[in-house]
Amino acid sequence: MAETLLDKVWRAHTVRMLPSGQTQLFISLHLIHEVTSPQAFQMIREANLKVRFPERTFATIDHIVPTASQLRPFGDVLAEEMTVHLVRSCKEFGIHFFDLDSGWQGIVHVIGPELGLTQPGITIACGDSHTSTHGALGALAFGIGTSQVRDVLATQCLALAKPKIRQIRVEGRLTRGVYAKDVILAIIQRLGVKGGAGYAYEYAGPVVEAMSMEERLTICNMSIEGGARLGYVNPDATTFNYLRGRPFAPQGEAFDRAVACWKSMRTESGASFDDVVILDGGSIQPVVTWGINPGQSVEVNERIPDPADAPETERTAWAEALAFMSFEPGQRIGGTRIDVAFIGSCTNARLSDLRAAAEVARGRKVAKGVRALVVPGSQAVAKAAEAEGLHEIFEKAGFAWRNAGCSLCLGMNEDKLKGREVCASSSNRNFKGRQGSPTGRTLLMSPAMVAAAAIAGEVTDVRKVLR
Repeated sequence: MAETLLDKVWRAHTVRMLPSGQTQLFISLHLIHEVTSPQAFQMIREANLKVRFPERTFATIDHIVPTASQLRPFGDVLAEEMTVHLVRSCKEFGIHFFDLDSGWQGIVHVIGPELGLTQPGITIACGDSHTSTHGALGALAFGIGTSQVRDVLATQCLALAKPKIRQIRVEGRLTRGVYAKDVILAIIQRLGVKGGAGYAYEYAGPVVEAMSMEERLTICNMSIEGGARLGYVNPDATTFNYLRGRPFAPQGEAFDRAVACWKSMRTESGASFDDVVILDGGSIQPVVTWGINPGQSVEVNERIPDPADAPETERTAWAEALAFMSFEPGQRIGGTRIDVAFIGSCTNARLSDLRAAAEVARGRKVAKGVRALVVPGSQAVAKAAEAEGLHEIFEKAGFAWRNAGCSLCLGMNEDKLKGREVCASSSNRNFKGRQGSPTGRTLLMSPAMVAAAAIAGEVTDVRKVLR
C-alpha cells in the first residue's frame, strides 16, 4: 500500500505501541530555549536522572532576549534569571548552546533549518507551539509542553497519538504582491482555527512546489494556528539545495548518501488521505486579520464581515472580536490607521522576508507617528541582511533595526504594545494581549504589507506600492 511521508516517518521512529493506544515515538532532534526548559531541567535533577542523548539536544535564547541591547546582565531580572538557568543546565548536561556570542543565536525555529539541524525524515520536538515550522523540510515536528520537554530530555521519546492527514493542495500560481503568509492565512480562513484538530497537514500542489524553502517555512509555521498537530512539505530538490553546505548537515559524500535516503521520505503516488482540500492560488489576494484569532481575516480590499452573516457557532466570537478591535461591520480593513509596524517572528524574519519588506521601504519614509521595528530572526539573518545593505534601507526609511529575537511577537521582552495601539505585524498570533498590552490590537499580514502600512500609516494594498 502506498504510504504518506507521515506514515513512513512515524513507522521509522516507532519504539512500541503503548497500552493507551498512543505510540512511543523516538525524537531525532530536541530544540530548547530559555522559557520552557528551566522547569524541565529541575524535574530531571529532582528525579536524579540524566539527559539521555545530550548530543541530540540544542539550545538557544530567543523569547525573552532584548533586541535593542543584548549586553549581559539583561535589564529584565527575570530574563537574566532564565538565561542563567539555561546556560548552567547546558553546561551541566553537555548540551550544545547557541549563546549571544556564538554568531548563531536566534529564534529557535529560524536557526534549526539554517544550521542544517532540521532535516527530512526526522522527528523534532521543542517546547514551543510553532515547532511545526520545521515540517517545511519534510520532518515531523511537534510543539510540546514543559513536562514533555522533561520526557524527551530523560528518554528521547514522546507518547503521541498518530494524527489523521489532510492534504492541502494550492493550485495555479500566485500573483505579484501575494506571499506565503497570504497563502497560509487564506487556508486558515477557509478551514478555521479548529479545522485542523486531530490532523497533520501535508502542503502540496504547484504553488507550494514553486516556493522557496523560506516560504515553505512560513506556511508550516502557522499550521498550529489552523489547529493542526503539525504540517509538512515533501522534500525535493529545493530542500536538498537549501541544506547543502549547512553547518550541521552531512558533508561531501555523506550528503549525497543522505539525499538518496531523503528522496525516499516522500508521499508515494496513490497514497490515501483522510481529507483533501484544494485552493486556487491565483485567486488569493493579500490578507489582513481583523479579529482576535488568525482565522478572522479578509482580503485587503474587502470589508469586515457582520456577525449576523457568520455561522451560528461563530457569531458570538465575531461580535467579541469586533468589540475588542473597535471595528464596525462593513468597515473596510484598508485604511485602518496603525501605530506600530513589526517585521519579525519565527513566521517572517528570514532573509527573503526582509528583502520583500525592503523592496517596499526603499526610498520611502515611515509615516509620522508610526513606531516601526525590523527584527531579524537570527544573527546569521542579520549578518546576511547587513551584507546586502538592507539595514540601511530600513534605517533611512525610519525603521529601527534590531538584534535577533522573538521581540514584539509575544511581548515577553522589552518590546511591547502600549495601551490600545494598533500593530501591523508579520507575526503569527493576534490574540488579546499577545503583543504585551492587554488592550493592544494586532493585524496580521505579510512583511511587505507591514512595510506598506508603515509607510502609509494605515493598512494599504502593497500591490499599489509595488506598481
